Amino acid sequence: MSAAAVDAVEVPNKAKRKLPKKLVLIVAAVVLLLAAGGGAALYLMKKKAAEAAAAEEGDDSEELVHASAKKDHKAPPNFLPLDAFVVNLADRDQERFAQIGVTLQIDDPKVAEELKLYMPAIRNGVLMILSHKTSAELLERSGKEKLAAEIMRESVRPLGIEIEAEDEPASAPAAADAEAPPVKKKRKKAPAEHNPVEHVHFSSFIIQ
Repeated sequence: MSAAAVDAVEVPNKAKRKLPKKLVLIVAAVVLLLAAGGGAALYLMKKKAAEAAAAEEGDDSEELVHASAKKDHKAPPNFLPLDAFVVNLADRDQERFAQIGVTLQIDDPKVAEELKLYMPAIRNGVLMILSHKTSAELLERSGKEKLAAEIMRESVRPLGIEIEAEDEPASAPAAADAEAPPVKKKRKKAPAEHNPVEHVHFSSFIIQ
């Protein structure tokens, strides 16, 4: 066999040997690209899932914070203490007097500041109420509660706020009044005016 024939036979064999290597390289490159793309896609999916979970958790925690703020963080009350009252009571059998400390609880700090400007008128009204009380009335719990309600109404009167007293329950008609003409029905009352004084607290209550 001549050298030319040997070369003719060996050339195709060399070409056949080189083709698999190229294919291997191409396949390896494709596999690497697919692996890299899959890894990136998996990373992005995990990242989005984590962000969504964090956002969801943040929304829940924010809602809980708002809910707890609405429930627990109520605005503190506004207290307006008055100087102690010392007044002679309306007892007839003996001379009695009362020393009473009063603190008003008000729902609006602006109203609390406004009431300070009317303090002389407020104190005058409270003294007028106390001077018509007897020691027997004030020693009873019901008498103290009634006094607190009267002070609540009197303390806002200088502001032009008129609070009506609660009606006492009517007594049953006597037998002698059975033939009396029927009483006309009262008209429906207008909506009660808002009283900014929520409570009257007694800081001291001494009767002698």
